[in-house]
Order: sequence, then C-alpha cells, then structure tokens
Amino acid sequence: MAVCARRLCHIAFHVPPGHLLGRDLQRLFGFQPLAAREADGWRQLALRSGDAVLLVNEGAGPREPLYGLDPCHAVPSAANLCFEVPDVGEAARALAARGCAVQVPPVDVRDARGAATYAVVRSPVARLSLTLLEQRADARGPFLPGFEPVSSAPGPGWVSHVDHLTLACTPGSTPALMRWFQHHLGFCHLPLSPGEDPEVGLEVSAGPGLGGLRLTALQAPPGCTVPTLVFAESLPRSTTGDQDQVEQFLARHGGPGLQHVGLYTPSIVEAAEGVVAAGGRLLTPPDAYYQQPGKERQILDAGHQPHLLARQGILLDGDRDQFLLQVFTKSLFAEDTFFLELIQRQGATGFGQGNIRALWQSVQEQAVRDQKA
Repeated sequence: MAVCARRLCHIAFHVPPGHLLGRDLQRLFGFQPLAAREADGWRQLALRSGDAVLLVNEGAGPREPLYGLDPCHAVPSAANLCFEVPDVGEAARALAARGCAVQVPPVDVRDARGAATYAVVRSPVARLSLTLLEQRADARGPFLPGFEPVSSAPGPGWVSHVDHLTLACTPGSTPALMRWFQHHLGFCHLPLSPGEDPEVGLEVSAGPGLGGLRLTALQAPPGCTVPTLVFAESLPRSTTGDQDQVEQFLARHGGPGLQHVGLYTPSIVEAAEGVVAAGGRLLTPPDAYYQQPGKERQILDAGHQPHLLARQGILLDGDRDQFLLQVFTKSLFAEDTFFLELIQRQGATGFGQGNIRALWQSVQEQAVRDQKA
C-alpha cells in the first residue's frame, strides 16, 4: 500500500546566508515567527499564518538542516515538503521497497517540549525533497523539537491555509510525476474539466501557435488535509516570443520545482491591500484584462467592484454562484522564480483556467494597442 500522508506540516525553503526571505514573509505577507534554531552552520526560522507554516533554512553547514536536506542548489528555492505520517519507520521502509531513495534514514529528535521522528526521501522532482514526520502526541512546543520559541506580535491573519502547490514541469513529464505521487503517497486524479483524461490533463491554449499551459491536479485521499498538487507544463507553440511562466521558471531555476504556493485568504481585497501597503509587489495584468467584453458584468455579478479588483491586479474566474479570485506576487527571489498566490474561493474548485486564457489574450491585445499608439 502507498504511504498515507495525513497533512502538510510545512514547506521549507533554502536560501544563502543573509537572505531576507524570513523578514519578507513576516513584514510583507503577514506571517508570524514561531520558532528558530541556530546550529551546524544553519539558521532556521519557522513562520505561520493560520495553518500555513513556512520554514526558512538559511546558510549551509557540515550537517543537514534539522527536518530537511541541503539541496546544494545554486539558486534559492522552495526545497522541501514535510508531510505527517502515522509511522516514519514503516513509511520509510515501504517507500524504499517501492524503489524510492531514502536520503535521511529515520532520525529521533527530543527536547523538553516533546519528541519527533523524521526521514527525508527523494521525490521525482529533482530539486524537491520530501520529509516524513511523526510527532508525538504530547509535544508542547509551538513548532518542532529542537527549535526555540520566538515571541512576536500577532499577525494580520490574511492567510488561513495552503490551498494548493504548483510544480513547474518539463514538457511531457507530468504523467510520470503523477504516477509517482499516486503510487507512493496515495494521491488520486482531480479532474479540472468534465471527463478529463489524466494522461492529457486540461490544456489551456493561448491561441493558434501561441502555446499555453497543460494543467493536471492530484488530491489526497479522504480524511487527509494535504493541499492539491497541480502540475503545470508548457504546450508546444509555433510562434517565437517571450518565455511563458513555466519556461522561465525552468530556465532560471535550473530545472523543475515548486513554482508557487497558493495561499487561501478569506478576504483577498483586504489581503492584497495589506501586502501592497507593507511594500509587497503584486503582478498587475494589462488593462485589457478588465476591458474584455462581459468582464465588468461578471465581476459585478460576483458581488465585487471592478475598480477595486483592478487596483490590486485581482483576477476573477467563474460566475455569480461559483467563482474564485486570485492575485499573484512577483518573485520572492532575485532569480525571478518562486512566487506566492493569494486565492479566495466561492464554491469554485479549479485554478483560474479562464484567467489563463484571458490573460494571454489581453496581453496580445495590449501589445497590438501599444504598436498602434
């Protein structure tokens, strides 16, 4: 049987010494510092907003960072996903029996606040490792054993939990990656369109010859609180032009990896305004996006004001009964790779497929206008 991943415990990042990611997550996005650890050449800081926990591993040392692995990667990146499992030893043996490389065998960690056991395994995405965690029921610390609590003022609460994780993949690799997560961790196909073939996924075309995206999603088994995994790869195109977002990530990141994390917010307008006021940078779609025929009526029918959404670059996909709102940050790293998404759902279960088409179309229309100006 596949290993049961009960929940996502945290997402770990690897950054060089002196990087400001930890500060930015707190100041710009409202995450609250939980606990910290400094040892073996590493400075590790855990931050939380609602149920979303991010762990920043800063530096490099002779030993691996606690609960993770040094990816030895040239650029900063989201390097590890940590999942809670019922029994780490059993899970590590089961994955090894299925051919999965166990990079860090089970390790016991104990302090005055509790005990935990973890192991690290290699995922099918070269730049991303997976930590399997078993924490004792009597643990009392704010994060994990081995970390010291950090006192801080309460955060603004813009984010309640992780909605989804999107992996940027090379063309044609998605089916094999999906089978790995299904076979090893028990994920199952989540159709993004009626009758979707999991080997094909949802193709979001930008237009004849313009390429587009292929999106395929997996969900955890019932009873598990693991975010949806979304696999994104570029569609072939016959025209030349700028790289799309997936192609750009692959080139600048040096291969596949976690491209962005979708963070759920109960009020995206409030969250976006707070991020901008704090100095955060959001991507702004071209004006043509909001000028599409029917877009103003679509936004009004959903109970929102077009000018408020346009002011922060918030996108809307769906109708008055089922829709989602989303806005994307600019990259958190100078390499222009990983970014965050704020997402608010009103009954919608997709990932803004209509927005992908509309954005591509609006970018093209804006380019035509600029040429005529």
